[in-house]
Amino acid sequence: MRRAKAARGFRGKAAIVGIGLSARWEAPGRSALELLAEAVHVALADAGLELGQVDGLLTGTSMHFMPTLSVAEYLGIKPAFIDGTMIGGSSFVEHLIPATLALDAGLCEVALICYGSNQRTTTGKLVSGAEPQPYEAPYEPRNPIVGYALAAARHMHQYGTTREQLAEVAVAARGWAGLNPEAFTRDALTIADVLQSRMVCDPLSVRDCCLVTDGAGAIIMVSAARAKDFKTKPAYVLGAAAATTHRQISAMPDLTVTAAAQSGPRAMAMAGVKPADIDTLQLYDAFTINTILFLEDLGFCPKGEGGRFVAGGAIAPGGGLAVNTNGGGLSCNHPGMYGIFPIIEAVRQLRGTAADRQVENATLALVHGNGGQLSSQVTAILGTQDTL
Repeated sequence: MRRAKAARGFRGKAAIVGIGLSARWEAPGRSALELLAEAVHVALADAGLELGQVDGLLTGTSMHFMPTLSVAEYLGIKPAFIDGTMIGGSSFVEHLIPATLALDAGLCEVALICYGSNQRTTTGKLVSGAEPQPYEAPYEPRNPIVGYALAAARHMHQYGTTREQLAEVAVAARGWAGLNPEAFTRDALTIADVLQSRMVCDPLSVRDCCLVTDGAGAIIMVSAARAKDFKTKPAYVLGAAAATTHRQISAMPDLTVTAAAQSGPRAMAMAGVKPADIDTLQLYDAFTINTILFLEDLGFCPKGEGGRFVAGGAIAPGGGLAVNTNGGGLSCNHPGMYGIFPIIEAVRQLRGTAADRQVENATLALVHGNGGQLSSQVTAILGTQDTL
């Protein structure tokens, strides 16, 4: 009862009025903070605000031990509200929750959520400050892919999911990326290409894995009371929820069921919507198995049916469900943590500015973040003014 009352007080209380990306996904010589600042200024210009008006900061990076302090100092701001919640790649979707609460409570007036990384041109691989996990480190797993490969293998064993069905996810993402001039990889990709690509960790090949890019993203939020005064079309936060089931993949209760099964229904209940109402989904697709698991756990198809659900181009351009319309982490970008980019793409879809990949008459978008090895799951429902 208490949770339901709180949920009613959350819906539609804040909105995203500014979004920004760094200019490119490969930026040699640029630091993570330089890229982040570039995206912040793009987002501020989009909202018609100045940096000095930002008094709320929410951020997380894998490169800085105290990210809010490093980012605030670099930007030269002194926010009255800060939140550095770090739960992996889903952090930025989670940041929508404290940002909404802080704006509604008057703790800040302009909230900035931001992220940047230069991992591609500095290391060429994932940069992570994650500590060794005590019960797994002795086996020297190749993280993070080992956890996702275990989930994929179990799903194949338990439900008959095939490598071809996993490949469908990568091919669909590439199809959307082909419509997005900002996507890092846009060349044609076939099921055969995925199946014949280099195996990294059975059953996941290199084309089942996300990109390794540089890049940054930023979001500007204000209270709903102010949002209507901005030049951009606001994207209102209608519902959001987080959940976790484990830290180490060996502690995951069921390799085929993620905590999205908890966060998704709670976020949709808060928003007062159901899966059939959603116009577009932006899911954290670090690996192809992610999309299949999340479609099931969020209620878009029955458990175990995700592989068959995505077959035949069902989530590709022209399919029945528009998923990851920017090309996702598999084909658009993935600078270490991807969670802020699904939000930005959802806002573009709700504004109607996604050009060739625009979903017609989109008014409701589901954004889903993932962190660790399927460890943290955060779902948010965004909507236009008409959905309030």
